[in-house]
Amino acid sequence: MNQYIFVPWSKVEQTLSQVELPPEKLSNYDLVLRCQQGHRPDRAIFAELLHRYQLHVDKILYHLAPEWQDRSDLAQEVWIRVYRNIKRLQEPVKFKSWLSRITTNLFYDELRKRKRVTPPLSLDAPLTLDDGMIDWEIATNTPGPEEELSTQEFYDYLRDAISQLPEVFRVTIVLREIEGLSYEEIAEITGVSLGTVKSRIARARQRLQLQLQKYLDI
Repeated sequence: MNQYIFVPWSKVEQTLSQVELPPEKLSNYDLVLRCQQGHRPDRAIFAELLHRYQLHVDKILYHLAPEWQDRSDLAQEVWIRVYRNIKRLQEPVKFKSWLSRITTNLFYDELRKRKRVTPPLSLDAPLTLDDGMIDWEIATNTPGPEEELSTQEFYDYLRDAISQLPEVFRVTIVLREIEGLSYEEIAEITGVSLGTVKSRIARARQRLQLQLQKYLDI
């Protein structure tokens, strides 16, 4: 006679949770959850999270401040803030939006500081965290493949046109057209109303269209 042993599902879940996958095998969501465990994020887990989202941060800063030569240092500061505050993120599924908000806020903070001259920051220093250092690849000023448009020449025109937009227009159009964020997410990041976001994006698009019209007509 066959005998069956009943095993509560809670025991199964507990056993499965004890089988830890390497960081590179975890989903983005699970990486964030793992970083929220303990007093400080595990260094290996955080390094994998940084690796996956570093390009996202670099792209935002590249389009917000194309003329700044110390964007790598700003990106480094973004990740230091993420490391110190990731436990405060209430909805891990919204990590990318939260990361975009931190990056944009840092850009605003740095913009206000540009009125006074500061000594140049090191561009090759490792990422210094509270419990050690993580070496990371320094971002290049050259856009990655996914940033290329139909031709490099037109991309240069577009980049210059975006850089010439007033700050508030540049931020909203980058977050919408480059990062693909929703109007609601942009409103949350920039701290303005939904109507203001839509108005700024419409006006930014109009300005870009006027500036690029001669190239679009070719």
